[in-house]
Amino acid sequence: MAKEKKQTPLMQQYNTIKAKYPGALLLFRVGDFYETFGEDAIKAAGILGIVLTKRGNGSESETALAGFPHHSLETYLPKLVRAGQRVAICDQLEDPKQTKTIVKRGVTELVTPGVSYSDNIVQQKSNNYLASIFGEKGQYGISFLDISTGEFSVAQGSESYIDKLLQGFKPTEVILPKKQYKDFVEHFGSNYYTYTLDEWPYTGDYATEALLKHFEVNSMKGFGIERMNLGIVAAGVALHYLNETEHRNLQHISNVSRIEEDRFMWLDRFTIRNLELIGSANENATTLADVLDQTSSPMGARLLKRWIVMPLKDLKSIQERLDVVDYFLSHKDLRDSLIQEIKQVGDLERLISKIGLQKANPREITQLKRALYAVEKLKVLANIEDSEPLRMIADQLNVCEVIRTKIETTIQAEPPVALNKGNVIADGVDEALDKLRKVAFGGKDYLLEIQRREAEATGIPSLKIAFNNVFGYYLEVTNTHKDKVPEGWIRKQTLVNAERYITEELKEYEEQILGAEEKIQVIENRIYAELMVDIAEYIKPIQLNAQLIAKLDVLLNFAVIAEKNYYIKPEVSNSKVLDIKGGRHPVIERNLPIGEDYITNDTFLDPETQQIIIITGPNMAGKSALLRQTGLIVLMAQIGSFVPAKEAYIGLVDKIFTRVGASDNLSSGESTFMVEMNETASIMNNLSDRSLILLDEIGRGTSTYDGISIAWAIAEFLHNHPAARAKTLFATHYHELNELTNSMNRIKNYNVTVKEMNNKVIFLRKLVPGGSEHSFGIHVAKLAGMPPKLIGRAGEILKRLEQERTGGEQIKDSMRKIQKQAYQLQMFSIDDPVLSKIRDMLNNLDVNTLTPVEALMKLDEIQRLLKH
Repeated sequence: MAKEKKQTPLMQQYNTIKAKYPGALLLFRVGDFYETFGEDAIKAAGILGIVLTKRGNGSESETALAGFPHHSLETYLPKLVRAGQRVAICDQLEDPKQTKTIVKRGVTELVTPGVSYSDNIVQQKSNNYLASIFGEKGQYGISFLDISTGEFSVAQGSESYIDKLLQGFKPTEVILPKKQYKDFVEHFGSNYYTYTLDEWPYTGDYATEALLKHFEVNSMKGFGIERMNLGIVAAGVALHYLNETEHRNLQHISNVSRIEEDRFMWLDRFTIRNLELIGSANENATTLADVLDQTSSPMGARLLKRWIVMPLKDLKSIQERLDVVDYFLSHKDLRDSLIQEIKQVGDLERLISKIGLQKANPREITQLKRALYAVEKLKVLANIEDSEPLRMIADQLNVCEVIRTKIETTIQAEPPVALNKGNVIADGVDEALDKLRKVAFGGKDYLLEIQRREAEATGIPSLKIAFNNVFGYYLEVTNTHKDKVPEGWIRKQTLVNAERYITEELKEYEEQILGAEEKIQVIENRIYAELMVDIAEYIKPIQLNAQLIAKLDVLLNFAVIAEKNYYIKPEVSNSKVLDIKGGRHPVIERNLPIGEDYITNDTFLDPETQQIIIITGPNMAGKSALLRQTGLIVLMAQIGSFVPAKEAYIGLVDKIFTRVGASDNLSSGESTFMVEMNETASIMNNLSDRSLILLDEIGRGTSTYDGISIAWAIAEFLHNHPAARAKTLFATHYHELNELTNSMNRIKNYNVTVKEMNNKVIFLRKLVPGGSEHSFGIHVAKLAGMPPKLIGRAGEILKRLEQERTGGEQIKDSMRKIQKQAYQLQMFSIDDPVLSKIRDMLNNLDVNTLTPVEALMKLDEIQRLLKH
């Protein structure tokens, strides 16, 4: 039988704590270091680049060890969490001086990717959402909680709705029941950081009770989520999870809101990805959020991202936002003043959350005071007669004067970052504190006074007072004067040329000083804790301030962007017409070389005359850009932003669907064509009368004829849909689709123009009516730098194919024409001069007048040609 390893009391304590947090990397506080052991040490050393050593080298209890100084936690912890580790921080829970046995230790916090609030871990301009999901019978409840801001929202719905929310909110961690993990990966993919929980929190009324207890209410009616049973379970488990990760001060999570599906435009996950709204699969790509973000606070940047993925459908709210942006454009001085004050506010949302978590440091408290002064100025500035929305913001802003004054009188003007550094509490706050400070820090004067008095009394002019660690403060007398020492002095040390003494007065004073520093720390901690409790009373009004300022910030930002990029105010209405004149792509325009103008395009779609536009034209001519720009202009208008166009009339759109570009999903084992068909099926099954559909190169993942057939059928389906005439832009290189306009009156052909000069192609990127006949693929290959020999050969083949394609009887029915082309391609697609000669010979034969002998002679001739 294997001999059991001997364990030290410290390692026994470590193993007991480690067992309670399976799957977490345990940082174990030992003296001034956080240590990791065994597997954890190997992981930590690899991620952090710290030295891996061994404890008990060569003995039975040998184990790997890696550690770092406790004050470096803020440096190392973010690296571990970003590497996807769950980190349990185990601290010493008592003063080592106060105990004779092993120091009591316990986990004070479990930090996971979704449960982080440290400035070094969470990104300033992005939310850090923990998503909790629970499914039942094809329906799902989901909640999103950001512990760093206190935001908490709930939704419930179908798989596709939840998928869209996951794409939009981009949670850093998703928690779910163990049994549902397989189902989750199958429906939502494996790209999320997930953590599975046991089943019990999801059963019975546990989750509901957790919510009711946290919010101190009797029902969820006040939050408008009482009927979202699955959502309530997901939200309750999210709070349970925070509790499990040792986060119990959660008063900043003061509300839970419902994500109202019918308030926001539907953007499926493909659209969020294809239009590159807030992220991109391409490295260093510029997203729409990058172009639209010049906000003045992190709160504004986070809200802007939420607005981008959740555009409004409510006309009144859209127009209200547009009017405020318009107002800011014509009142530049007011705009500049508001921006200046918002910059002073900083990240009020995360700041007040830290107070809720009881984790705010003294510097952050003084920042809160500065922020509240800025709120007061914003309240005055926004109180404007001729703008009702701004006046409403001003009315709701709360200056919180009582708590601001309390911070001002309690905390020093420039306190240190850490509370234990001392000198945090201002003078005059506590009488005992002021006295102790005089004792502790006014000591030098007092000691000099004793020295002067005793020197005079004894007549020893060289008398001096000093301090050492062995017996504290002492009086030193040189041997020359030792006969003048009074009887009451106690000798403590004899040196070669002097003697050292202590007196009762010095002993008393020493006790006062040493005790004073400890007492000062205790009093400062008490006053600071009381202040934190007082500020916590104001969490709700300060959170409301943060929300209002974030909204103001985004609208000011829209005005700044509109002025800088020459955007105009769109006219949004309840009509179903989309009419953009001189539209530009906001992102491409930003990345153009200096001096190059963006070529603008008009887009007109309506359900009566021009419901579907088929856009043909060569690759690289700008078809995809045109599709994307139309989607982005509509989306920008419905988040309340001005748009890149000369004029824009936008009938409210409730859903934007896109099938843009080859978004391969090969890593998950699906073919390009399968992905394409899944995305297209999602569009066909969810379209509505107000939908905008952007289809790019449908069917190119399969053979040409299958592709054309599918594209053709989709166009027909959209045109003939009984309930919804969805506005559609359909870019394709299948010129055969131009035939559709002959049989369907709401389908119109357009093409992106190209100019051909000296066998070279110039892309004009201008959309004009009418179909296009050429693909210009060979010209594109030439531009890409293909070898000239290859380009020449491709030109010959193309010429040959085009001759054959136009030969023979013209068949009007497009689909038959396509099939005929298939046979021709199969027979004569090899560009061989001998075969060409044989073909020409056969073409010139008149079979009706040919005698059998002539036929045999012809065959012989063909045979000889082949032998050569």
